[in-house]
Amino acid sequence: MSITALDGKRFAEMVIQGANHLAANAKMVDALNVFPVPDGDTGTNMNLSMTSGAKEVKNNVQEHIGKVGAALSKGLLMGARGNSGVILSQLFRGFSKAVETKATISAKEFADAFESGVETAYKAVMKPVEGTILTVAKDSAKKAVQAAQKSNDIIVVMEETLKEAKASLKRTPDLLPVLKEVGVVDSGGQGLVFVYEGFLAELKGEKLPDSPETLPSMDEMVNAEHHKSVQSHMNTEDIVFGYCTEFMVKFEQEKIAKRPFNEQNFRNDLSKLGDSLLVIADDEVVKVHIHSEQPGNCLNYGQQFGSLINMKIENMRQQHSNIVGETTPLVSDKPKAPKEKQEYGIVTVSMGSGVADLFRSIGAHAVIEGGQTMNPSTEDIVKAVNSVNAKKVFILPNNKNIIMAAEQAADVSDEEIYVIPSKTVPQGLSALLAFNPGTDADANKAAMTEAMQQVKTGQITYAVRDTQIDGLEIEKDDFMGIAEGKIIVKNKDKSIVAQELLTEMLDADSEILTIIYGEDVSETEVNALVKFVEENYEDVEVELHNGKQPLYSFIFAIE
Repeated sequence: MSITALDGKRFAEMVIQGANHLAANAKMVDALNVFPVPDGDTGTNMNLSMTSGAKEVKNNVQEHIGKVGAALSKGLLMGARGNSGVILSQLFRGFSKAVETKATISAKEFADAFESGVETAYKAVMKPVEGTILTVAKDSAKKAVQAAQKSNDIIVVMEETLKEAKASLKRTPDLLPVLKEVGVVDSGGQGLVFVYEGFLAELKGEKLPDSPETLPSMDEMVNAEHHKSVQSHMNTEDIVFGYCTEFMVKFEQEKIAKRPFNEQNFRNDLSKLGDSLLVIADDEVVKVHIHSEQPGNCLNYGQQFGSLINMKIENMRQQHSNIVGETTPLVSDKPKAPKEKQEYGIVTVSMGSGVADLFRSIGAHAVIEGGQTMNPSTEDIVKAVNSVNAKKVFILPNNKNIIMAAEQAADVSDEEIYVIPSKTVPQGLSALLAFNPGTDADANKAAMTEAMQQVKTGQITYAVRDTQIDGLEIEKDDFMGIAEGKIIVKNKDKSIVAQELLTEMLDADSEILTIIYGEDVSETEVNALVKFVEENYEDVEVELHNGKQPLYSFIFAIE
């Protein structure tokens, strides 16, 4: 059996089986995380991202591979979570761009598309690190090009691509010393190998035995409590636009001839009908998400350009009442008029209701619940940006694994967005405190970026497995003290770890210590730690906050 031309339908099946195979092995990819902390979520992020891409493909299966590629790129872009998910989205963005005008592709074009994906992904990463998913993608794409020079069989090219991806994955510990020290290969690279294994199996007409029969829904994979806790911070009567409206318009030539479609004009017109607007278009369809008080008007407007498909309208007031147990009437007597856009908006990411309240208390307009174990997608961030209704929006990711998704959200949003690359909650808090609504956006960005660099971050969490890293022998369930991203102390007793970590981090220049304690910390443990600081560092002022965050017993901010 050989395949010399690849069409959209077969490529769609490749994508779906690649996503299935990754989903079946996501936990294994998570387990490869270098740090033994409970937020090793590379597999989860890649799985959610690839699933979003595959769902979009399933809704757009057709013969034209360029159109299927565009659907994959679109789904991955909006569903991308974490650095690994964003990089995966960029790999297939470049791949899809290379084939966008083609109905079918040859073995050479298939290989060239892989190389195009690598070029796009490398450009998207500010400081590419070798020994990661990027290296695996680069090495395997190079091999694909070489294979296509010798064979016109797409199966042969994919076989060689996968073979080299596996070989490159095995070499990742030689490029990243920390991988060798811990004894693992790169987790993102392993995730890509699983996708490629699914691709090859589909080309050969095989079904991988460990692949689930159907893709899990996004609702099944995203914690429902995330939605519930966010809703609890608002009242039902505060919802201005009550219907979450999603639909797609399949363009019809006779309608387009009478009224040519212009994406920007389409977006501008719909923006007058509601908020939280998201519009994504290609040559055949336009996808819309909007919160509106008159969903029928949105559908009528869209229908001027073609036929309506995949429609979904949900009453958000009723949903909200059910979630928080309110008895507020579903529809208020008098709809509220849309508010004028404010000059500035602040969107931040946090985990723990206490931490979220802390951010709100110092000026955040929207808090996305996420961070460790649950990184928000590009689409989640875009929706949060839309919700603050501001001319200029600052995003504080507060996690190194969310920065790329935030930057991608800035690229696809129509709003003027400034991403402050905060990697921790203390950095985000420090940056937000430096915000001055009386100065211009560029001055604020400079001040906020400078402020976050003036704070030191300490964190205490537990080990999910035995490992050896940074010269420490760590056993499963040990508590670990992490200073500026490096594990420096460990012990079975978290109070001992907390004291030892602070001893390492506090110095003569330290003036303020902010302690944010998590949901697993008792009042006795908090009081004992405060007493330790007061007795040993009398010049240090202590601020205490109940962050209620999971996974991390303590978060320290030292200024």
